[in-house]
This record gives sequence, structure tokens and C-alpha cells, in this order.
Amino acid sequence: MKQFRAAVEAGDFDALGDLLADDVVFRSPVAFKPYEGKPIVAAILRGVGRVFTDFRYVRELADDDNHGSALVFETVVDGVSVNGIDLIRTDDAGLISELTVMVRPLSGANALAQAMGAQFDRIQAEALAEMSGETR
Repeated sequence: MKQFRAAVEAGDFDALGDLLADDVVFRSPVAFKPYEGKPIVAAILRGVGRVFTDFRYVRELADDDNHGSALVFETVVDGVSVNGIDLIRTDDAGLISELTVMVRPLSGANALAQAMGAQFDRIQAEALAEMSGETR
């Protein structure tokens, strides 16, 4: 998805919320259960923006139906190199309905899990504030 890629590459993680469907489902590489709903997924993406450094997409693939894409990326988390892929599905309105992230190697997944775990209180607070109509 070009808008998602452009926002991430610009470091504008706040803009990603506008690209999400209200009932978006996010599958994390470091959590067993999917996260559902725009407020929590937007807050997670903002948290990702705080822990990734030297982020870059290196390849983009698109489905023939124009509802799916795969964005291959490289980044660093706490000094550990991470390779990954964002799998994106959009609904008929063009909003992201599903986002699945996969990362490798294990040392990268572990670094990501630790860094995002440290962010999670803030992520939850941001999601709750968004659901109650407060601004960040």
C-alpha cells in the first residue's frame, strides 16, 4: 500500500491511523493473540516508530486484486539488525483491514519483543485516550 509505505518512510507514524479500518486486525511477530481495532493498532504502530531506527523498505509486492501487498523491510532495534515483512490487506474502501508483521532473525524478534514490551504501558494509554476522544 503506497500511502502506508510513504508514511512509514517519512517517519510519520501518526498518519498511519488514518489508513486503518475501524475493525483492523494486527498480527504481531511477538504476540500470540491478534490486536483488533483502530485505536490499539494505531498506538502500536506509533510505538514501532519509537523503537525502529535506520528503517527502510527494500521491496514491494502487490496482489493482482489490488487489496494485498507485501513490504519487505530492514531496520535496527536496540542495535540488532532486523529483516521483516509487512503483509497488508485493504477493504473495499481502501483502508487497511489486516496487517501482519513477520521478522527475523530470532535475535531481532527478541529485541523487538523487549523494546515493544517497554512501550506497552504507553501504547495502552494512547489507545484508551483515543477511544475516549482525548488527544495525545
